[in-house]
Amino acid sequence: MKSISYLAIGILFGITMIKSEAASWFRIYEMFQFQAFHMYGIIGIAVLLGVLITAFIKKFNIKAFDGSLIVFNDKTFSTKRYLFGGIIFGLGWALAGACPGPMFTLIGTGYLPILIVIVFALLGTYLYGRIKDKLPH
Repeated sequence: MKSISYLAIGILFGITMIKSEAASWFRIYEMFQFQAFHMYGIIGIAVLLGVLITAFIKKFNIKAFDGSLIVFNDKTFSTKRYLFGGIIFGLGWALAGACPGPMFTLIGTGYLPILIVIVFALLGTYLYGRIKDKLPH
């Protein structure tokens, strides 16, 4: 039953990504060219909602669907980590024309060349997991 719930949420997310044009290469291109506010608006609303929902969860001790307490662990602040990670993520996003969420949405729309991007995104994630202890964090 849980899997069906997750599938329904994923389908709703995919529909939202397509209808809002957040999975559109053209919209992403416009964003990186500073030609339109569309994507910045979507990202800004997502960040604002994330902050508000996180504060709500912390304030009212909201539990997960399985009844366990949701815990937010503090992260150590590192300018280098966020700067380099953001640059690498942004370059990948600009080169691929899609960030991780829309990549899977694009498969659902029938845009199969995105499979190449997904394979290399998964490979990059795997390689990072293998060498992360050796990297300067």
